[in-house]
Amino acid sequence: MTYLKYIQYFYLIAAVLFAVDGFMQLGSEERSPWISFFFAAIALFMFFFRRRFAKKFENQQKGQK
Repeated sequence: MTYLKYIQYFYLIAAVLFAVDGFMQLGSEERSPWISFFFAAIALFMFFFRRRFAKKFENQQKGQK
């Protein structure tokens, strides 16, 4: 289950990409940038949630040994 440590960083990368996309769309009349900002916020939340969950899981595994 070591891959759980690294999955959280994919959410961080996605948050950065969505934020950049949102900033690029700010001047555009065709598309709304708020959807990209919303997805960036969700991805950032998931990063911190996964990080907290991974630390809690790691501490639980250390306690059982």
